[in-house]
Amino acid sequence: MRKEGFFAMKIPKEWGGKGFSTAAVSAVLCKLGSRCSDANATVAVPNSLGPGELLVRYGTPEQQQYFLPRLASGQLIPCFGLTGPHSGSDATSLIGSYGTVEERDGVLGVVATFRKRYITLAPVAGVVGVGLDLRDPNGLLKGKGAEGFTVALLERDHEGLRMGPRHVPLTSAFMNGTVEGDDVWIPMDHLLGGQERCGYGWKMFVECLAEGRGVSLPAGSASAARTLNTGVGAYCRARKQFKVPIAEFGGIQEALARMGTQGLITVASTDLMNAIIDNHEAPMVLSSIMKQSVTDRGRNIIIDGMDIMGGAGISRGPKNFVGNMYMSVPIAITVEGANIMTRSFQIMGQGITRCHPHMVPIIDSLDSDDKDAPKVFRDNLFKMFGHVFYNLGGSMARGVTSGVSTMFRSSSAYKNGDKLTSHHEAQLLRLSQNLAYSADLALLLGGRLKFEELLLGRMADAMSAIYLGYAVLWHYQHQKGIEGLEAMTEHAMLTLEHEAQEALREAAANFPAPLGSAFGFLMGLGTSPLGEFSRPYRPPSDALTKEVADLLTKPSGMRDLFNTHIYVSGEESDHLSTLLRAFPVVIEADQIQKALRKEQREPTSAEAQTLALATELRDQIVQVDVFEKHGALEQQEGYVRPAIAATESWEGAVENESFKAVA
Repeated sequence: MRKEGFFAMKIPKEWGGKGFSTAAVSAVLCKLGSRCSDANATVAVPNSLGPGELLVRYGTPEQQQYFLPRLASGQLIPCFGLTGPHSGSDATSLIGSYGTVEERDGVLGVVATFRKRYITLAPVAGVVGVGLDLRDPNGLLKGKGAEGFTVALLERDHEGLRMGPRHVPLTSAFMNGTVEGDDVWIPMDHLLGGQERCGYGWKMFVECLAEGRGVSLPAGSASAARTLNTGVGAYCRARKQFKVPIAEFGGIQEALARMGTQGLITVASTDLMNAIIDNHEAPMVLSSIMKQSVTDRGRNIIIDGMDIMGGAGISRGPKNFVGNMYMSVPIAITVEGANIMTRSFQIMGQGITRCHPHMVPIIDSLDSDDKDAPKVFRDNLFKMFGHVFYNLGGSMARGVTSGVSTMFRSSSAYKNGDKLTSHHEAQLLRLSQNLAYSADLALLLGGRLKFEELLLGRMADAMSAIYLGYAVLWHYQHQKGIEGLEAMTEHAMLTLEHEAQEALREAAANFPAPLGSAFGFLMGLGTSPLGEFSRPYRPPSDALTKEVADLLTKPSGMRDLFNTHIYVSGEESDHLSTLLRAFPVVIEADQIQKALRKEQREPTSAEAQTLALATELRDQIVQVDVFEKHGALEQQEGYVRPAIAATESWEGAVENESFKAVA
């Protein structure tokens, strides 16, 4: 990996890197993850959370000239130390990691103490970026740089730096460990960007984390979506029970349709986020949505895949292409801000201010000494009240029109792509105005709002569903012409609209005190003025669910879409390769058997060969791994399993004879 440049995909070519776009990096991570989540994690960090890109943007010329060629060549493996024992999802609090500006022998620097854990690649890294809370009690910075979040660049042999001990994240093998130091002397030229960038770490952190949360982690979910929709779909067509492919069972179709829909949402939102990042934007709120919602949907895809695969999903070994994903997905849920915290605090905690047209100017004016600050405050406060009534009117009007348009919409309207897009764009606009009005009401809670995490979580669900809906429509516009895309897009949009509707319903029904039921009534009135009539969104119909499931278990453009950016070796020992090789054969065999039954005849020689090959391949794909001995203990020479040894030496045994001998 180091020699082939996998750790330098985001480093510009002039420094020896690959200079890849975000979309290209995501595609590489997706393909790696389809084969090995450890490889995905190992490559993801240097290309998102490692200090490489931060050096490109903020490093001093000396730091760039020293580190970037070494990072690009793979000589130095990077990592980034932020999380500590007392600062997990609240990583930027930097509790237990601090530095004090001092001067030694005429050299200005920092004496730092830090405790970092859960740092991916730390046990093998050659350079680490360490987040510190910088303090300057004696004013030695003299206006050049500031106190606060600062990043230090330390090589592995830096005096006082301790790296090497590792954590073991569940069954994963990727390197993850601790970074520690006590009273470590760090000269100013070892701070990322030098003295001028002291206190600048928050901006670096936001840009760095936006890629880690918005690109690298969702790429893993996209990998699961592509691999499992491809592999499990083929398995359902090949696997028979009661002489029928399990693809024809309603319960299987329900789970498959969920996998396909959530897979499309995952792939679509990943593609859109990649485009946003490649447009040189670092949207923190959207990256939080991607991290929480997309990794959660990835987990649900894997769970459905495990349920469908049954015993083949829980039996470990090379033939199992689902189990390792299942065991590693909790790591994606946990890292870079646990999903519970991201959903119930970060998405709307940031979104309700940063996405509001007037809140940021109001907050800035309160913190400003400018003579125009009172006027800015008043103007935006009045605009904010206007914003409430504008959204109330629009929300109520669109609530009525959406109820009417949805009620009279044909169940097959989605087959016309233009009508599909225009209808769902109108629904997302309605839901967006519902959310904006609800957020305005929530802001009246004032400072209590940040403690009302149940309310924030429900509103985050609505905001996430709306954004993901726009991502699905964006993806549809860019991928028009793929067979089956209209049906799966319709299924996805109905799912997301229902999610947003129900989240807003629950937010209104549980509006917290002291405003309580009165404001809950106002929220419900604004979002659904005619009650259930203006809550028209329902889950997809059974007919549409079956159609979507069929797209995954029969040849289709959607199967081809998912079957990209995944690794299939083609080797006979590769179970996924066997599944994909069996897929067209078993479909042809099923068609032959159907024709034979209808025509009441015997198969031709060619048909008999196809039927025999299908039977052979079906037998291969249902096999699971078995081990004569498993684990280091059983590999020891002379080892006998304790239960067997106890049986052989059982005290009071009647006779040491077998039943066969007695008989």
